Amino acid sequence: MAIPATTALWFLPFVLPLCLYVAYTDMAQMRITNQAVIALALVFILMGPFLFPFETYLWRLLAGVIVLVLGIMLNAVGTMGAGDAKFLAAGAPYVALGDLRLLMALFMAVLLAAAITHRGIARTPLRRLAPDWESWNRGKKFPMGLALGATLAAYLALGAVYGA
Repeated sequence: MAIPATTALWFLPFVLPLCLYVAYTDMAQMRITNQAVIALALVFILMGPFLFPFETYLWRLLAGVIVLVLGIMLNAVGTMGAGDAKFLAAGAPYVALGDLRLLMALFMAVLLAAAITHRGIARTPLRRLAPDWESWNRGKKFPMGLALGATLAAYLALGAVYGA
């Protein structure tokens, strides 16, 4: 992996709870809160200068801006939720460019597992553990925060173990 293991290890304790929160709120309320997105962005903004050379730090911030612009466009045409777009933009700076293909493969695997698990549990008695979750009753809409949060958390965890 291109992400340095020490960098992933420094980010992981701060990012993991935010990813879990995003997954939970998206399943429970079908929304990713602005507070979670802002907190995710602030972790990178505050820690990044200590973990990256200044030029690398700026390039990663630019990546977040580019992802935000693309996310806004995708949201405008109805392809993506606004919370998903904001979360992707806040999470983009954490990803090393050299890991982009790995991240896409990881996302596809996590998305498939999340969709099967979420849809499967919705049809079992386990659903009674969280009967009021809005995601159970949204038809074809899926809480992407579950897959997005799990992907970023898994990426950083893998980076902490297998990173450069």
